[in-house]
Amino acid sequence: MKPAVTAQPWAALRAHTAARIGLGRAGASLPTAAHLAFQQAHAEARDAVHTPLDVDALVAGLHTLGEAPRHVHSRAPDRATYLQRPDLGRRLSEASAATLAAVQAVPGDLAFVLADGLSALALQRQALPLFTALRERLLAEGGWTWAPPVVATQARVALGDEAGALLNARCVVVLIGERPGLSAPDSLGVYFSWAPRLGLVDAQRNCISNVRPEGLAPDAAAAKLHVLLRDARTRQLSGVALKDEQDDRAAATVSSGLMRRLGGA
Repeated sequence: MKPAVTAQPWAALRAHTAARIGLGRAGASLPTAAHLAFQQAHAEARDAVHTPLDVDALVAGLHTLGEAPRHVHSRAPDRATYLQRPDLGRRLSEASAATLAAVQAVPGDLAFVLADGLSALALQRQALPLFTALRERLLAEGGWTWAPPVVATQARVALGDEAGALLNARCVVVLIGERPGLSAPDSLGVYFSWAPRLGLVDAQRNCISNVRPEGLAPDAAAAKLHVLLRDARTRQLSGVALKDEQDDRAAATVSSGLMRRLGGA
């Protein structure tokens, strides 16, 4: 008897990718198991968009590292407005802008904005491991200063430029939940801008994407980011003028070598 499900001969390749390949077929349709897995992934992506950030847990984690984080909010009053009005997510609310202005931070190298973006789940899972790994590298190298980290809700990438300017930072680094995919509901993006200010465009930012254990692991992302931030500070620029000239393995090697010379891990 002919089997109900026709297997794909290259289904073994699925062990090397989260992409939906080698699913087989049942007649002209997907097998039931593959169809149910697709529905589950779709539900997880929707949940990632709508699940709110656990601000208290993230702030507590930053306090454990010895940081003094500030919680801010965009001009979008709720999630529904945030999704319909991207422009409101790019600006701080008046109260939040006043909160950061009151910090009266002295000019420093970096400001960090941890933003929920389109996946608070990604920020919840990946932000602290990435921030911790980067912080260790910056401390080991020495000579870096940064403002109190900012935890931002209902936030888009450009909100970081306003926050960085208010905190007198030479460069702002935004860790933000990326738009969920059907195989990656918890992928974190990293954007940084030199000389942050209102009105910057995407061409003036650098991006590292797909930060998660199944993609670019947080420690590897921290190594790459460290190298790029050093180049940005040396050349005092970011965006299309700052090229990522190292692959992931090279960035990890450079950073690991630096850590060994400085007596780090």
